[in-house]
Amino acid sequence: MNESARLEPLGRLRDQLGKISDLNAAQALLGWDQETYMPAGAVEARAQQLATLGRMAHEMFTSEQIGRLLAECEPLVLDLADDSDDARLLRVTRRDYDKATKLPADLVAELAKTTALAQQAWKEARASSDFPHFQPHLERVLELVLRKAEAYGYEASPYDALLDEYEPQMRTARVADIFGALREQLVPIVQAIGTRPAPDDAFLHRRYPEQAQLDFGLRVVKRFGFDFDRGRQDRSAHPFSTSFSTTDVRITTRVQPDFLPSALFGTLHEAGHGLYEQGVDPALERTPLAAGTSLGMHESQSRLWENLVGRSRPFWRFYYPRLREVFPEQLGAIPLETFYRGINRVAPSLIRVEADEVTYNLHIMVRFELEVAMVSGELGVAELPEAWNAKMDEVLGLTPRADADGVLQDIHWSLGAIGYFPTYTLGNLISAQLFARASEQIDGLHEQLAAGRFDALLGWLRDRVHRHGRKFTASELLHAITGGDLEAESWLAYIRRKYGEIYDL
Repeated sequence: MNESARLEPLGRLRDQLGKISDLNAAQALLGWDQETYMPAGAVEARAQQLATLGRMAHEMFTSEQIGRLLAECEPLVLDLADDSDDARLLRVTRRDYDKATKLPADLVAELAKTTALAQQAWKEARASSDFPHFQPHLERVLELVLRKAEAYGYEASPYDALLDEYEPQMRTARVADIFGALREQLVPIVQAIGTRPAPDDAFLHRRYPEQAQLDFGLRVVKRFGFDFDRGRQDRSAHPFSTSFSTTDVRITTRVQPDFLPSALFGTLHEAGHGLYEQGVDPALERTPLAAGTSLGMHESQSRLWENLVGRSRPFWRFYYPRLREVFPEQLGAIPLETFYRGINRVAPSLIRVEADEVTYNLHIMVRFELEVAMVSGELGVAELPEAWNAKMDEVLGLTPRADADGVLQDIHWSLGAIGYFPTYTLGNLISAQLFARASEQIDGLHEQLAAGRFDALLGWLRDRVHRHGRKFTASELLHAITGGDLEAESWLAYIRRKYGEIYDL
């Protein structure tokens, strides 16, 4: 048999996977529109559209045809290099196929429809701080998510099955161990900072014209390397990013006219996600490989650009004079060092997306513990607001006065994304490991940042992370880049060094 005939089944598999990818992209586009431009009255119709597309994509992917093509193609792996695109495509597709065939199409469609309705209910509930309005939607979402976990199967906890969707091979017990060890060292740091005088940040709460905020953020991320010929930014109730291909990547942010960091750092954060998606090798397009390898690795990119770059002193040596030109009345009398310390002020706060670097992970621990309790049946949905407030008081010493600033602040549960939150902290830890390695391998990295030059850092990330898409697991990538596994010490060392200097610890 000649080579062309031998590889013919692989070509047919790729063709089918491409069609499924197109359906998924159409579904994602409708989801993006729902969060940005869709009129509120269209929610019922949109929910049905999303359910139809979700069912079609699921049925096509779990068909006997895909199963036969996989079986025909898999013997080819024996003759392929382990790290080749085709070998990895077959491996990842088999994993996805085996998981997807465990889910009934009716469940997939119902979950798509239910979450579309839940998103609109969450928006309305958050706007009026009315948890009872959202409660029945969340109860239905949780019911369906638990059915999904049972369909997938698990060894120790149904939360394992849900977590695996976002961070493959990660387990609940492992997350609990990581979080426990991190919290043990993090709480004393927070307490020590609390004994020191807090930097002034009142100037961040002045009035900043909204369009000027948006325009400045776009200037920054364009210089980072985000390609606006292959992407765009819009506004949404909760910042997010999504991708329909490497040539169509959407990011969103939200603006507060009286708090400068919200839109600015939200834009930098989402651009980090977008840079990852734009950097995937185009050869992987329209296959299951054309995405980030895990949400922890994805989050490492957003947190790296938002915090390790965007909140650093070298970055602001370049950008602060330019920001003062845009907002002379608000910042003209504020020295660089005062600004730098202000944007890095550590103070327990209610809102996760606006939390400082040091206390941010404590927010994630609260959500993780609540999710595990919900999934196990120990905590009912009706009990969430009270449980949320108690956890916030225990961990951060704060109690929300309204559910909009508490249990309703995040969109994730309305999306059915239970098991997602731990990846935020995992991403924080990975970001520090990657940045430490980049600093070792890129000569004069900090001087480049101070000169407004980001091409070397982006190129380093493109080569080591972005271009591979899902070819390698997060642990494989991390080990190849750093020579080690996921650990907290790199992040803790970064926090101790940076905030020890700011707070004179």
